[in-house]
Parts: sequence; C-alpha cells; structure tokens
Amino acid sequence: MSWIKFTKKGIYCVPGKFYLDPWLPVKHAVISHGHADHARWGMRHYLCQDATKPILQHRIGADISVESMPYGAQRTINGVAVSFHPAGHLIGSSQIRLEYKGEVWVFSGDYKVKDDFLSTPFEAVKCHTFITESTFGLPIYKWLEENELQQQLHNWVTLNKENNRTSVFLGYSLGKAQRLMKLLNGLDQMYVHSAIDNINNAIDSAGISLPPTQRLESNFNKKDLEGKIVILPPALLGSKMLKRLPNAATAICSGWMQVRGNRRWQSVDAGFSVSDHADWDGLLNAVKSTEAEKVYVTHGSKATFSKYLNEIGIEAEEIVTEFGEEDDTAKDETNQSSI
Repeated sequence: MSWIKFTKKGIYCVPGKFYLDPWLPVKHAVISHGHADHARWGMRHYLCQDATKPILQHRIGADISVESMPYGAQRTINGVAVSFHPAGHLIGSSQIRLEYKGEVWVFSGDYKVKDDFLSTPFEAVKCHTFITESTFGLPIYKWLEENELQQQLHNWVTLNKENNRTSVFLGYSLGKAQRLMKLLNGLDQMYVHSAIDNINNAIDSAGISLPPTQRLESNFNKKDLEGKIVILPPALLGSKMLKRLPNAATAICSGWMQVRGNRRWQSVDAGFSVSDHADWDGLLNAVKSTEAEKVYVTHGSKATFSKYLNEIGIEAEEIVTEFGEEDDTAKDETNQSSI
C-alpha cells in the first residue's frame, strides 16, 4: 500500500501528514513554486524553497505561516525526509524529494530542463517513483536554444525601433516576465507593469538580482516610451493602457505559439515560443534521468505522454490534478485599474 495518496484535496504524504501543492485548504502544504495553480490561499502552514517564500507572501498574504529551506537541505517530518531540488521552471521553483523507509518519491511540480541563465538549472534526482507534469507532452513541441530565442527577440525589437514602434511583450508576471527581462537586458530601457514590478521586488528581497527595469506608472509620458521595451501581463491585451502606448507592436510570449493555429490570439503583431516548461525531449530526458521504476503523469498531454512512456518500457499512469492554470497576478490589479 503506497504512502503517497492522490486525493480530492491534493497529493498526500500519509506518514508525513502533509500535502504537495494542494488545491483545497489543508493544515500543512509543501509548495513547489509560486504560480497560482500550485500555491493557493487557505493553507494553515506552508513550506517552500527560500526564494519562493517572499513570492508566496506577496501573492497569498504577508501574514501567512510559511517556512523555507535552501536547495538540498533536508528536514524530517514525521519520519519522512523532505528536500527541495531545482526545477528550472522559474526562480525558486523546486522538485520535492520525499524519502520514507528507504523509498524515494520525487514530485516535479513544473519544470524546464533548458537553462535560462536566471532560474537555478534543473537537477536530475534519482528516485523510485517520479510525478511529472506533461504541459507540452507532444512531439511537436521543441524549444529553441536560449541564444537563438534571444536573437529572435532582439531582431524584432531592432525592426520595431527602425519603424519608430514601441516593442510590447505580453507574458505572465511571475516567471515569463523575468525571463523576458533577462533575454532583453541591455537592448534598451525596459518598462514593466506594476504587477510585474511588485513580483520583481519580492524576488529582490530574496537576494536575487534582476535586470534593471522602470515601473510603468499610470500617468506615463508617451514620449518617454517611444521605441522602448514594455513588458505587460497577458491580462492587459486590449486594455486602455496598451492602447495608450505610442505606436505599439505587440507580441505574445508563450509555448503555445509554437502551434501556428494559436497565432489567432487577438490580433497581436508577433508570437514567440517562450516557455517555462520542458518540451517533449526535455520531458523524456528528465524522466529517464530519474531512473524511476514508476512514473505518474499529471497535467497537460498526459494521455499521449504516459502512453509513450509505457511503449518505451517505463511504467506510467495518468493521474487527475487541478494543476495547469497559471493565473496571472495582474488580473485583479488590472480589473480594478482605470489605466
């Protein structure tokens, strides 16, 4: 009988008496990273990696009960050894390693195996059982190397500047925005929406340096932004703020943009395949690197990915979770905003 259970509240460690990224309120939650589908309001106590702590306090509440540990440190909870290991998904993102009576499980949360030179790179963790995401678990998904992606973005910004256009990138406030900042650093002055700036401040409080940006105030001077770079949350697509930007060229940044059909997204000028998740090869390499005897596949293309794992001799099974909807922190802010 397994000591890890898949329940209606979340993934439950029976002897440890805690949940992994639960989606309903529980007493003790061990959290992989700060995205809203993995770190939710209502837990009595949170445990996370050090860099994730200020993100949780910003997104969920400054007064929450939360403890944190550095990567690789170990804590024993009711006989279960718990440690956090880099997932490469975003700053502070972690795989959660659990060991009980000599058996090791690893819960991946969300992860990316390609180094973005901002997040701590993904670390393969050996285990008996691996719980993996499969967001982009189809062979059609294959990401560019970081330097190739950077060149694409730089070329687009250069073209826009030649045509006196302001380059506006739309990406999630946590994770995607900081990665865009890294990719675009040094090209020109970067302005970010307040929701992104607030997240940046939380990350900065953890002692992590980010590229310099300027907060985009509601009363911005259009002249100051001409030909510059602006990073906004996707929730602002079609907003009054976006319409006020001078001669804006807009780009959606998402892994879904690799599928041409997704370019139908609301009349943007460009789409770039910028993803904080592993592509098909990344998922396969990550699973194989764990040497796991059993793999549970969560959100994404789990039917295809688990079927393929079984075909190549890795025992795999689909499980139902409520992960996958990475709500953007800007939604509440922009809904209340007049800009």
